[in-house]
Amino acid sequence: MATFLYKLGRLAFRRRHFVALIWVALLTLAGVGAASAPPAGNSSFSIPGTEAQKAFDLLEQRFPGASADGATARVVFKAPSGEKMTDAGNKATVEKTVDELSDGSEVASVADPYTGNAVSKDGTIAYASVKYDVSGMELEESTKDALEDAAQQARDAGLTVEVGGDALQAVPETGATEVIGIAVAAVVLVITFGSLVAAGLPLLTALIGVGIGVSSITALASALELGSTTSILAMMIGLAVGIDYALFIVSRYRAELAEGREREEAAGRAVGTAGSAVVFAGLTVVIALVGLAVVNIPMLTKMGIAAAGTVAIAVLIALTMIPALLGYAGRRVKPAGAKGRRLGRSRKSEPKPDAPKPDQLAGQPKANLGTRWASFVVRRPLAVLLLGVIGLGAAAVPATSLELGLPDDGSQPTSTTQRRAYDLLSEGFGPGFNGPLMVVVDAKGSDAPKDAFDDVAGEIKGLDGVVAVTPPAPNKGGDTATITVIPDSKPSSVQTEDLVHAIRDAGGDIEAKTGAETLVTGSTAMNIDVSEKLNDALVPYLVLVVGLAFLLLIVVFRSILVPLKAALGFLLSVMAALGAVVAVFQWGWLSGLMGVEETGPVMSMMPIFMVGVVFGLAMDYEVFLVTRMREAYVHGEKPNQAVVTGFKHGARVVTAAAVIMMAVFAGFIGSSESMVKMIGFGLAIAVFFDAFVVRMAIVPAVLALLGKKAWWLPKWLDRALPNVDVEGEGLRTGDERGSGPDEDRELVRA
Repeated sequence: MATFLYKLGRLAFRRRHFVALIWVALLTLAGVGAASAPPAGNSSFSIPGTEAQKAFDLLEQRFPGASADGATARVVFKAPSGEKMTDAGNKATVEKTVDELSDGSEVASVADPYTGNAVSKDGTIAYASVKYDVSGMELEESTKDALEDAAQQARDAGLTVEVGGDALQAVPETGATEVIGIAVAAVVLVITFGSLVAAGLPLLTALIGVGIGVSSITALASALELGSTTSILAMMIGLAVGIDYALFIVSRYRAELAEGREREEAAGRAVGTAGSAVVFAGLTVVIALVGLAVVNIPMLTKMGIAAAGTVAIAVLIALTMIPALLGYAGRRVKPAGAKGRRLGRSRKSEPKPDAPKPDQLAGQPKANLGTRWASFVVRRPLAVLLLGVIGLGAAAVPATSLELGLPDDGSQPTSTTQRRAYDLLSEGFGPGFNGPLMVVVDAKGSDAPKDAFDDVAGEIKGLDGVVAVTPPAPNKGGDTATITVIPDSKPSSVQTEDLVHAIRDAGGDIEAKTGAETLVTGSTAMNIDVSEKLNDALVPYLVLVVGLAFLLLIVVFRSILVPLKAALGFLLSVMAALGAVVAVFQWGWLSGLMGVEETGPVMSMMPIFMVGVVFGLAMDYEVFLVTRMREAYVHGEKPNQAVVTGFKHGARVVTAAAVIMMAVFAGFIGSSESMVKMIGFGLAIAVFFDAFVVRMAIVPAVLALLGKKAWWLPKWLDRALPNVDVEGEGLRTGDERGSGPDEDRELVRA
C-alpha cells in the first residue's frame, strides 16, 4: 500500500499539469451536467415492508387517479373576536376564497368547509382542504403564489388565515453559518501551517471535491429521485473529510521537508504514509455510509451512497491533487517549524532540517503541548480513563429519555404559517385532527364487503382514544374502502401510537371473521412504522458496520485490542452525542442558542444516521493518531514512548482536523431544515466528544495500561493477514538500503 501510494504521489507531483487538468475537467463536466439536468421532483418516501406502505400501494391500485401522492393544503380560517365563521360576511369571504383556489391548473379538488362539515363546534374556526395533482416539490411557483394570494385576500377581508400542509414545501436553506464554518476552518488551517498557501490547499481541494460530488448529485437527482437533503448532507460530510484528509497529507509533507528531503520525494513519502491512513480512514466512512442500505429505507440508502461517493472523491483528490498542488506551490510551502521566522523567532532557535530531534521523553523544556499531555496521560492513565468514561457517561444520560418521531407542521417554528395553521386546527378540532389515521379495508376476499366496512368502522369507534370515525368511503369496484379516524392525542404522542396498534390488533380479529384485511396508513402511521423499522435495524446495522470496520482495523494495526478499544470508544462518544441531541432538541437546553424554536421528538433516522457517520469519522482520528504510535512502536520505541511520539507528531494536526470538522458541521445548524440542523449539531458535538475525550484521553490511557499487550496478534493471524504497510516500513527499508534519486525514478516508472 505505502509503496504504491508513494509512486502515485511522486507521479502526481511531476505530472501536476495533467492531474490538475483531469480534476478541473471532471468539475466542469459535473457542473455542466448539473446545470442542464431537469429539476428534481419530490423524492419518493417509501418504506418497504411496513403496513403503512402496503396500504399506500393498495390505495394507488384500487383508487386510480386519486393522486395519492399529490400535495395537500389546509387553508384555516378564524373569525374575528365575537364573530363566527357561519356569519354571512365571513361565509361569503370563505366561499370566494374556495372559488379562487379551484381555478388552478394543478388543483385536483377543493372541499368547501360548509358542505364538508369542516367548521368547529363553537363556529369560530373552519378550514378548506385543497388537493393537488402533483407533489409539493413539483408544484409550480404560480400555483403556490395563487394559494398565498387567496389566503391574503381573505386576511384583508378581516379573517385570520393560515395555510398548512406540504403544498408550501420549499427546498431547505443552509444559511450564512455554513460560510462561517468554512471561514473558521480557514483560520484554523492558517494557524496550523502559518502560511496562507499551505492553508489554502486543503480548502481548495475540499471545495473541488464537494463541487464534483454535489454537482453529480444534482445532475442525477431527477433520474434517481434524490431528495433535497441528499446534496446538503453530502456537502456537509464531503467538506469535513475533504479538508481533514488534505490537512494530514500536507502536514506530513512539511514534516518530510523538515527531515531534509527533496520536495518530490517528500510528496511521495507523505502520500505513502499519511495517504495510507487516509485510504483506510475513508474506507471506514464509506463502509458506515453504504451500510445504511441495511435499514431498507430507500431515501436513507440514497443519502448514504451519495455521501459515500463524495467521501471517495475526497480520498482520491487528497491522494492525487494535493501532491500536484504542492508541486505548483514549490518553496511557498515551508518545512514544519520554518514559520517561526515569520513569527519573530530567530534563526538560531529553529532546528535545521537534518538536526536530530530532541528526546521529548527526557523532559526537554521545548516539548509541544501534545507531548506534554501524552506524558501526563501515560503517568496517570487510570485517572484519565475513569474521568473520561464518567464524563461521557454523564453526557449520555439524557439519551435514556430519547423519543423518536418524524417532523410535521407541529415542529415548525411558530413564525411560520404552517405552524400557526397547525395550532388553529388543534384549537378548533382537537390535537388529533392534525394527524388523522387512514384505515384502508381490503374486502376483495370477503363475501359481504359492505358489512365488513361497517364492522371495521364500528370496531374502531369502540376503541379508547378515538374522537371521530368517518363513514366508509368505498371505491368504484366496491371492494375497498377508506375510513378516517381522528385520535384525541397529537400525532407524535405515545397515545396515538398505541391507538394505531390497537386498530391493527382489532383488524386481525375482523379478518378472521369476515375475510377483509384492515390496514392503517397516513403520515402519522407512516412515521410510527419508520421509527419501529429504524429501531429494529439499529442492532444489525451496528453488527455489520462495526464488524467490517473491526476487521479492517485489524489489518491496519495488526492488533486485536486496539480495534476493540476503538469500537468501544466510539460507542461512548455516540451515546454522549445522542444525549446532547436529546438535551437540546427534546428537552430544550440551550435551544435558543442553537436556533431551535420548537422542541419535540428526535427524528427517527437520527440515531442510526449518527451511528453510521460518527463511526466513520471516529475511525478517522483513530487511524490518523494511532498509526503514528504504531509506526514509532514498529521502529523500536517502547509502548509508552510510542504513545508520546504519536502525540508529538499527530496531536496538533488531529486537533486542527477536529476543530475544522466541528466548524463545518456546526455551520449547518443554521439550516432551515430541522433534520439538517439536528444532524449538523449532533455530528459537531460527536466529533468533539470523540476527538478530544475518546481519542485524546481515553485511547492513550488504555494503550498505556495495556503496554505491549495492545499490539498483540496471534501468530497464525499475523501470517494470514495481508501486509498493507500503513506505517511505510517498505519506504524506510528502501531508504536504509541507500536508494538514490535514479533508483527512485525507476521505482516510480515500475
